[in-house]
This record gives sequence, structure tokens and C-alpha cells, in this order.
Amino acid sequence: MIPDYYEFCNSTKIVSGTRALEHIGYELAALGASRPLVLTNTQLLELKVATLVLDALADTEAEVVGVYEEVPVDSSASVVDDVARAYRERGADAIVAVGGGSVLDTAKGATIVLSHGGTLMEHRGAESLLGRRAVAFIAIPTTAGTGSEVTSAAVIKDTERHVKMGFTSLSLLPDVAILDPRLTVGLPPRLTASTAMDALTHAVEAVSCVQANPLSDCYAKAAIGLIRDHLPAVLDDPRSPAGRLALANAALMAGAAFSNAMVGIVHAMGHAAGGVAGIPHGDAMAVLLPHGMAYNIDAVGDRYGELLLDLAGADVYASTPADERAAASIATVRAMLDMLHTAAGLSVTLGQLGVLPEQIPDIARAALDDGAMSMNPKQPSLEELVEILKGAL
Repeated sequence: MIPDYYEFCNSTKIVSGTRALEHIGYELAALGASRPLVLTNTQLLELKVATLVLDALADTEAEVVGVYEEVPVDSSASVVDDVARAYRERGADAIVAVGGGSVLDTAKGATIVLSHGGTLMEHRGAESLLGRRAVAFIAIPTTAGTGSEVTSAAVIKDTERHVKMGFTSLSLLPDVAILDPRLTVGLPPRLTASTAMDALTHAVEAVSCVQANPLSDCYAKAAIGLIRDHLPAVLDDPRSPAGRLALANAALMAGAAFSNAMVGIVHAMGHAAGGVAGIPHGDAMAVLLPHGMAYNIDAVGDRYGELLLDLAGADVYASTPADERAAASIATVRAMLDMLHTAAGLSVTLGQLGVLPEQIPDIARAALDDGAMSMNPKQPSLEELVEILKGAL
């Protein structure tokens, strides 16, 4: 299906492969930069993950002017402003962000401040009007889930108002994304499973949301196939470079897909559950994905039916009657979640994640107001959301 009109943008240069980090000097030079500020967190430095990037930079003509390692688990506006201050004080001309979604989103926020002045909060609500970025920006993900290295969005917390703010602008797309399996081989099984389910949810929702288009479909379906083929193998052999690289590419492709096609009810509920109950985003995605699909099945069952080929493979697809394929796709996702529960300890219910029954109405109300809900193929009532969430409890 080709819609009457669609837009697609994926301008980030992708550098992917074993020893991809060794290309960082060339990429900086191509951007006209030589004085990067490295943005990361303390844990990645202690685990020697960020050190791999610093070592790669040491072999280039670039001069690292500083390492900013105070990025919290939840990116915050105050930290964004502090990164911008450090960038200016040290005379940097590029940001090299090394980390997961929080680090990459912090870097994106800093580029807003550095390009347009003031503080991040002064640009709240005007992000779609932002012009060209004035800062060279290289993103190096250390997890395989968020896809933030190729998305035009950032989620940054306003600690004073206790809310998470979403920023969306094509100017937030990094110049370069570097995927190197050495950065993810140390991820523990549970985090590997959780981040992979985050990527899978990005891909599934990209295919089924109202802005889905032929290009986003290609990225999303390829991502699903890579996760299907390589996630079980990586859990069996966590240090497999080929498997880790495959999952990193899957996360990136799913990120490109949802950045253009958007996400829907699963993310709306997941954002709300994170805000109300404090549960990790990837864990929420894993639990809620089959429930969101079950709600949407009567609106996009044909799309879910197509996904059975990518979720389960050609043999299962061919042997399943066409009118049963959508339900089989949901069953395949549930089976994957059960496998990840056994293999990696991933939770299969909201209750296992610590969500309490009395929190369900608050989560439902927050989900109903979440921006992602507007892109879902069906618009639920508050009562329907409460029932979906109770079913996941």
C-alpha cells in the first residue's frame, strides 16, 4: 500500500561493522571538526566501554577537549544546559555521544542550546521550528534498542515540573552513527532482551501506525527479521560479534522506521507506565506489545498478517491460513516474550514489574493524553485502556 502522500528522512550517515570505531577520525575531519567533547556516563567509563571510543580518538588528529560523564539515567534539561556550558568553555567544535538513549538525547538537547542560544526550556514547544544545527554530532550507541542514533526525537526530563518533554526536529538527526559490536558485547542477557523488545516494538508499531509508508515498512520488516534470527543466538553466545552487530543494525533500522512512521498505543501506555510507576521503557514495551496488537487487530489485521513472514519465517507464514496470520503474529510475539522470560528473566506482566492495581487508572489517563496515541490506528476510550492494562497486569 502506497499512501497518497508521505515523507521520509534518514539523513544520518551510517558507519557499521567490526572496528567501525576506527573510522571516527575520518568522520570528524569530514565534518570539519577536530575538538570533540565526548559525552557519556560514569558506568560506561568504569566498564571500559567509553574507553574504546577514547582510544580510537587518541589515534586520530583530533584533540578531545573533555569528557562529560555526569549524564543521568533520565536525561534532564539542567544537564543539557550544563553540557552546552562545558562545550563552550572548552572550545569544542563537535559532540561525540557514547551511550544509550539518555546520553544520545542529552546530546541532542545540547545541540539545540548550542545552535539557538538560551536554555533548553526556552525552546520548549518551538522545536519543530528549529533551523539547521550548528554543531557537528556523532552518535555511538552502546545498547541495541532505542535507535536514537537515527531518530529526529529526544525525550528530556524537566526535573522542576517532574515531566518528560518530547522534542522533535530533523535538526536533531546526528551527522554520523557508528555501530561497532565491541560496544554491546558486554550487555547482560536481561538488558539485551529488554532493548531488543524495545526495537521490535518500534518496528511493529511503525508498520501499523497511520504514517506507515513503503520506506518505513522496509526498514521495520528488515529489523524484525534480524531480531528473530539473532536475538536467541546472542542470548546463547553473548559475545558473538556478528549477532551483536545484527541486533545493533536492527535497532537502528527500527529507529529509522518509527522516526518516520511514528509509534502508537504500546508506546503511549509504556510512557505512561514509566511516568506513573517508574518501570523501565524496554520492559514496558515487552509486556505491552502483544496487548496493544490485540487491541488493534480489527483495524490493522492485514498488516499484522503480513508481519508473520518476518516474525516467524516463511514456513510458518506459508502454512498459516491468511485469515489466521494476524492472530499468529500476536501469538509469535507472546511466545518470544515467554522465551525471553525463561532465557533472560524478562518480565511478562506489569505486576512482575511492580505496577500496582491501584495505579492502572492513572496510567490509563496518562496514556490517553500521550502524543503517541494520536498515531495509533484506533483511538481507545479511557475504559478500554483500563481494561487493556488490567489484562497486562
